[in-house]
Amino acid sequence: MKLKKRIFILPGLLIAIVVMVFFSFMKKIENFADQEINLSQELIFTVPAGTGRAGLEALLIQDRLIEDNQLLPWLFRVQPDLAKFKAGTYRLQKGMSLKAVLQLFSSGKEAQFAIRFVEGSRLSDWSKILQSASYLKHEIENKTSKELLDALGMKEAESLEGWFYPDTYLYTAGTSDVELLKRAHNKMKTVVGQEWENREKNLPYKSAYEMLIMASIIEKETAIEAERTKVASVFVNRLRLKMRLQTDPTVIYGLGEKYTGTIFRSNLNTLTPYNTYMIDGLPPTPIAMPGLASIKAAAHPAVTEYLYFVANGDGGHTFTTNLVAHNKAVSLYRQRLKQDK
Repeated sequence: MKLKKRIFILPGLLIAIVVMVFFSFMKKIENFADQEINLSQELIFTVPAGTGRAGLEALLIQDRLIEDNQLLPWLFRVQPDLAKFKAGTYRLQKGMSLKAVLQLFSSGKEAQFAIRFVEGSRLSDWSKILQSASYLKHEIENKTSKELLDALGMKEAESLEGWFYPDTYLYTAGTSDVELLKRAHNKMKTVVGQEWENREKNLPYKSAYEMLIMASIIEKETAIEAERTKVASVFVNRLRLKMRLQTDPTVIYGLGEKYTGTIFRSNLNTLTPYNTYMIDGLPPTPIAMPGLASIKAAAHPAVTEYLYFVANGDGGHTFTTNLVAHNKAVSLYRQRLKQDK
């Protein structure tokens, strides 16, 4: 009788032990999934295309995010949704659990990187920023201007300058610099097109492109919001009267790398397509990437009789309607400079 009881008790005990071991192992896997990854600061982590489960485990161990304990394959079996990870570059934060990391990989929500282009910058400035940007695919350095114009769908344009909207752009790893420029170009086309359609009547521009050129000059002449429409009015008035624009930023642009920080009299007397002291009308292309405020100012200049302006020494400008008043303002500005030395 006792033997029979032992025979019945033994399978029950074995089942109980198996169940206990199973739940203990499942709890171990659960704790493994819920544990924080070994990370002291933000990490950009890339899951290459074609990476399998074993490959991902190797990458996590290689970066010391988890220990080599053979539990990850079991976690994938228990929670198969975590194994549906997608290739990409992800932003991992301190305090994330392994489960949260795998859920991020499964979501495909890649890390976003930001690149900022400021108003008044030139294409040469943009090229340097793009070249130094992390996780960006660099293509423009291998393209000629003609090839880049074609890639951006600007086959009829003569110059790239001015045609990219200054803003902050987000991108994921592997995005090409050409694609970023295409987004900036399309945004500029949209903005310029809208402002051209809504512009004031009877402005002395033959095309939206001429308005863009004007906007770039305004952008380089002042950073003060309240002055932009006044600066625009000066140049618009001059164009209407067939007066030369005589604006230093265009001269500087025409000098290129020869400009060392000072405009000399010889520079003003040297003919270039951008020397508005010697040429009539607008220069042939924009001289910078204008922002929205300057584009709006070019499309909606203030109604004034101003023909001149000069720096006032306080960061702004003095606007005048005649040469006598302008020369007086110039004299006051020079006196101010001497006093400040």
